[in-house]
Amino acid sequence: MPKGGWREWNDPALERGVTRSGAPAAGGGGSTTPKAQQTVRVQPTRAGKGGKTVTVIRGLELTDSERRALLKRLKGRIGSGGTLREDALELQGDRVDQAIALLEEEGFRPKRAGG
Repeated sequence: MPKGGWREWNDPALERGVTRSGAPAAGGGGSTTPKAQQTVRVQPTRAGKGGKTVTVIRGLELTDSERRALLKRLKGRIGSGGTLREDALELQGDRVDQAIALLEEEGFRPKRAGG
């Protein structure tokens, strides 16, 4: 198929999350690094939160749906609120130890960062 035109954007392979070469499309593929080898950092912070402490989890190489599912499990098990940011999960409160324990149960190898 020639490049350009409306066909390039309406390619059924792109809707399935696969490029023409067979590789996963950006944002549609899964993690390439096994959970146990990912560098996951868990850190308490107050930056930009009006003095409130939040627990920030960075370094997860997951798809958006996997991130949402993990955040939902963490919030339910810890019993606090949380949100999904661009590159991190945020949990309300200083829940670093609980988050590390739950991430280890999920198969990750998290490390405490910062204070």
